[in-house]
Order: sequence, then C-alpha cells, then structure tokens
Amino acid sequence: MSTVGAGSDPVGRVGVVGLGLVGGSLARLLAERGVDVVATDVSATTRRAARAARLAVVDDLAALCGALPDLVVLAVPLRAMHATAGALAPLLADAAAAAGPDGGPTVTDVGSVKGPVRAALGEAGLGGRYVGAHPMSGTEHSGFEASSAALLDGVAWAVTVAPDGVEQGSPQRLAHVLRLVTGPLAGTAAVVTDTQHDEAVALVSHVPHVVATQLLNAVAGAPVRDLALGLAAGSFRDGTRVARTDPGRTEAMVTENAAWVAPALRKVVRDLEIVIGALETNGSPHAFFHAADEVRAGDPAPPDDPGRSGDGGLEPLTEGWPGRLVERCVAGDVVAGLSADHARLVRRPGPPHPVR
Repeated sequence: MSTVGAGSDPVGRVGVVGLGLVGGSLARLLAERGVDVVATDVSATTRRAARAARLAVVDDLAALCGALPDLVVLAVPLRAMHATAGALAPLLADAAAAAGPDGGPTVTDVGSVKGPVRAALGEAGLGGRYVGAHPMSGTEHSGFEASSAALLDGVAWAVTVAPDGVEQGSPQRLAHVLRLVTGPLAGTAAVVTDTQHDEAVALVSHVPHVVATQLLNAVAGAPVRDLALGLAAGSFRDGTRVARTDPGRTEAMVTENAAWVAPALRKVVRDLEIVIGALETNGSPHAFFHAADEVRAGDPAPPDDPGRSGDGGLEPLTEGWPGRLVERCVAGDVVAGLSADHARLVRRPGPPHPVR
C-alpha cells in the first residue's frame, strides 16, 4: 500500500468497484490523470469493455483488495450496497489489522443517498473507514459504454460526514477523499452531513426524477399519446429527460431517500392542488407562478456583496476542522484544495443565470 499524504502522491492507489456510468467515468478520469487505479465489475462483459479501454481491471473484489488499494470507491447500485459492503469487509480485514485502527483503506462511494449507505457500511463493520461522496453530475444514460472522463472532470461534489451520534472515520479519511476530489478530479467539495445532503438532493434531484416520470407516465397513458409524442418539443424533452433513464435505478434512489422525498412530494402535491383549484374556479394562480422569482432572476446578492463566487479563504486543519468545514459549506463555501495544513475554500457559484 502506498504512503498517502499531502505530498507528491496525495491519493495513492484507488480501487473502483462497479464500472457503470459513474464508476466507469471515475476510472477513466483517474487513469487519464495518471492515478494508479484498479477496477472491477460483476459483469464479465463490462470488464472486457473496460480492459479494451486500457483500464486495469481485475475479476472480482478479492483480486481488487489483493491489489492493496489505499482508497476504495463503491460505485455499485444502491440496491447492491448492503451485499457489496458485506463482501468487502472481510477482504479488507487483513490490510486493516496490519495498518492499525487509523490505517488501511478508506472507503467512499458515489451514491445519491448517503444515510442508508453509511448504515450499510456500519452494519458491515466499515463505518469507521467510510466517507460519503456524491458527484453532482450524470446523464439519463447508464452503463460503461456511456461513461466518459469528461463527465466527472471539474464537477461539484458533496462529501459527507456522519451526523452526531453516528460512527464516522477519522479526519484523515475525510482529508483523503477531499484530496481525491480536489486533486486529480479537479472538482470542488461541499462538506455536509449525510442528513443535510439527503434533504438537499431530495429537492434538486430525487423529486425532479419523480415529477419527470409522472410527466412521461401521463403521456404514456393518454388516448392521444402518439399525437402528443409527435408534437412534443423542447419543453417536454427537457422536462422528461431524467425519466428516460433506468426506472429501477430511479426507484431505488427515491425509496432509499423516502424520509426526505415523501414530504417534499407532499408539498408539490399541495401546491398543484392550489393551482388546480384556481383553474377550476376562475381564480388566479399568480402566486404559484411567481413564488420562485428570486431564484429565476439569478443571484439575489446586492451589488456591494462579494456574492457567492471568489476566494473563501483558508481553514486550518486543526482540531475540529471537519465540523468547521460543514458550517462554512452550509453557509456557501466549497473546498477547492487541501494541503497538509489547511483547506482552501472558494465561494460556491450562485444560482443559474436568469432564463431568457
């Protein structure tokens, strides 16, 4: 196993488990950046395709762990996480015992839900090695053939720590994942708790997937389906894009985050009921269509405010630094780099530019 730190080899050897859209893109980008990466997938067809793409691929988890990775990235479907964690734990046991309580491989993931993943790894005995991670990038496509190094190059990530009272890894493990994200992946990281992450992505990812699916379902069951699909243009295409992905993956994502998705959907339903009521009674739905005017207009920061872009300063890596990063990231900063002594932060970019 490599010596991992903030020097010339800040990441070490990376093992990628699962070579679908995100895992394949991650492996491609790491290899392109010169990182020592070894990968595996349960599908022999996928392994052959990855080898044809000149990636270092082994046949199974045992062989991957035998390569002594410093960091293991779980890029398997959410529905496979429990089984994968259970199979991985004994394979890492020898390396962990030899390295001591704070040594051995760090384990992270790329899933869109964090609380259930941490629970699964905790049950497998890997909770002390786990740091959550979620790249905020994807497409409606799936599989290794859809993967691309460009998909994860320079994108924003959420990197998560456990909420109070839940086992989590040492600050060194958090630093390891932050160096991966801000180093060879050239990304930024918002450090938040699992709970904060899952609440936020319910609003900006999981609920949109459900709503997009319902739009597609509504047309699929309509008597004028074929005519409607023939007339559909940009608004329908954009509104249903994510509904055209693997529905099983979407279902797993939504159900794993049910605690946050369900109340958010109830608010959507309540708001739509108000619109329906207004339309049926010749009322005005004005309030509904203007509720997000501030977001629609772009960054609401006043002209003399530094806004959400620019230098956020440095955060010393002294005692308690993970908690301080959470506070700063919730307030609008993201981690853009990590040295041996401090984290470099920048202001998170503001909302999208106004719609024209």
